[in-house]
Formats: sequence, C-alpha cells, structure tokens
Amino acid sequence: MQSSLLKYRQAVMALRTAGGLLRPARPMSSSAVAEPAGPSIRTDSVPGPRSKQLMEEANKKQLPHGIYFFADYSKSSGNYIVDVDGNTLLDMFMQISSLPFGYNHPALQKVAQSKEFLEMSINRPALGVCPPSDWVDRLNASLLSVAPKGLSRVQTMMCGSCANENAIKMLFMRYMAKQRAGRPVSQQELDSTMLNELPGTPRLSILSFKRSFHGRTLGVLSCTRSKAIHKLDVPAFQWPAVDFPAYKYPLEQHQEHNAKQEKLSLVQVEETVNRQRATEPVAGLIVEPILAEGGDIHARPEYFKALRSLCSKLDVPLLVDEVQTGGGLCGTYWAHEQWGLDSPPDAVTFSKRTLLGGIYFSDNLVPDQQYRVYNTWLGAQQSHAA
Repeated sequence: MQSSLLKYRQAVMALRTAGGLLRPARPMSSSAVAEPAGPSIRTDSVPGPRSKQLMEEANKKQLPHGIYFFADYSKSSGNYIVDVDGNTLLDMFMQISSLPFGYNHPALQKVAQSKEFLEMSINRPALGVCPPSDWVDRLNASLLSVAPKGLSRVQTMMCGSCANENAIKMLFMRYMAKQRAGRPVSQQELDSTMLNELPGTPRLSILSFKRSFHGRTLGVLSCTRSKAIHKLDVPAFQWPAVDFPAYKYPLEQHQEHNAKQEKLSLVQVEETVNRQRATEPVAGLIVEPILAEGGDIHARPEYFKALRSLCSKLDVPLLVDEVQTGGGLCGTYWAHEQWGLDSPPDAVTFSKRTLLGGIYFSDNLVPDQQYRVYNTWLGAQQSHAA
C-alpha cells in the first residue's frame, strides 16, 4: 500500500506543477480557514499589546531573538498570518522563506493527519541505522525526484547550517583520502586526532566569498561573511575569502566593468588556492547562487561557468549552497540549473522550502567509512514527503 507520506510528497509536487509557488495558497475545502481578502489592522501599532506582553515574558525565559510579534497559526491561512492581537498581515517573510505553500494548506493538512504520518512523527526513526521499509522508495519519490542534474546521492540533515557543516566535512574527508592514496589510516593519525593535533587533525581550509552567508553554527561561521554581529566574539578558523563580482547595473551599459569584476574574482580564487597549498590547503569552495543575506548580490551564468571550470582545473570541489535559493524560488527548482554548467557541482546543500535539510553529492565525496557524516535523526523523517 502506498504510504501516506508518499501521498504528501505527491500533493506537494502537484501543487508546484500547478504553479502553487507563485499563487496564493487558496483553501480547497470548506473545512479549511478561508484566506482573507486582504490585510486588516486592529491595533494602533504592530506589535500589539498582547504580543508585547508575551515578548516581555519570553525574554525572561530564553535568549532575546528580536521577536516581531506572536502569531495565531490556527487563524492564519494562505499568504496571510494572524497575530495574537487579531491583526491580519500579508506575509512576505513566510518563516524565513521556509513555508512553500502558505499557512494551513488543506491538501497538506489532510495527509499530515494520517496514521502513517503520525507514527513517523512520534517515533522519530534514527534514519542512519533503522529507516522504515519503504525508505528508498520515499527518497526516489521525493528528494531524488528533484535532484540536481548529475547528482544521484542525497544525505538528509535537519537544517541548512548542519547541511553545510557536514558537506564541508565531506570535502575534508575527500581531500585526506586523496592524500592517503589508498593507504590505511595510521595509528598515529588516530591518536593525534584525539588531541586535535597533526597529522590526524589536518590544517585544511574552505574558500568562501566575502558577504556570503552559510549559517550560524560554530564551524560554518568561518565561511559566513555577511554581518559582523553573526561572528562577533566567536573563535573561527582562519579560512580565506575572496571578492564576489561587484556589478554595476544595468548590465548592458556596464559590460566592460562587470567583465573586469568577474576576472578579478576568478584571479583571486586561483591565487588564493595556490597560496594556501603551503599552509592550509583549500579542500573545497562554497558559494551561494545569490548572496541573499549579504545583500541580494547576483552574478551572471558566465561567471559561474568559469568558476566551475576553474575549480575543476584546481581540483577543488565546488559546493553550491542552495539553502535560500532552492525549492523553485528562481524559476528552476535549483537556481544553479540556470548556469548551464557542463559538469554538475560536487555537492548542493538545501533546506528551508524543502522542510528539512540535506546534501546532494557526487560519488567522489562518499566517505570511506561508516558514521562519518551522521547524526541521530538525519533530518525529520516525517518531512521527507514534503
């Protein structure tokens, strides 16, 4: 019998095919909360008094996160969010761009209330050791059905930061496997890594771009360069960063300037990789298709084609961070598909609109031992259908 989770996935895909990413998520049955005709403000300001009261209470019990207001999700629908004071707002934020079809979509509610979905939610399988019997079928019907061209493997994770961190680990493991050239790991390596020392703990680096954002967890912060407040007071790896092309617009009026910017960036990549070989070799390069959190910064497909070619020449795997751009936001399911690459990236990370995190990757990034890229749940199993 086809699992309810698979039906959930098919419902999502059907909505995407019908243009659900571009249209308001209108209710499909009378039992769902109807989407409002438009915004409605009941209080003198937003946040209203009830939200302000709850903010004061929350800030005494957890880290203050700059809460905008408290929401009433039972009354929210489609593209509109309702707060605890009864204000109805057109939601351009959509939970940091992680809500694919708006609030309380009835097609997804129906499947989420099924027995199978409930079982997976409360049992939280440790997917790396005891996945459900139809796990491969679910991967094929969901994540692998939209895999970037040329990448036929996927590792699930919980969020974008942990997807990037584990993808970076895979890049390091790939580099060291090449250095060993088939020899077994030595006892010296095993002993020294327990002390965070050479040779078991190698001095390697990841190359990123200035103004990029790849997450807030401890390791990946060394690649994040968008805002100082993210990194302040936190120890970091001394990993290099280079300039992303700084275009002038309109593009057709600044072709010479923009071509120079692209060349400058590519030269910096090559020079940095070569310079790092003597100290902390670059095990991989990470890039966003759009430097979103850093300021909505774009580059032409021609630049990314040249970057892909340069990475291949330098034997530096290319990791494309599609946490913010993946899921159909850019006209194709993955933004990098618009580059027209001759060969795929070595890895693509995702999260947000896919409702879990993960890594698509090539065969050359498969670790040589089990449990090297692993955590308890490896993502939220009940979300795989989405």
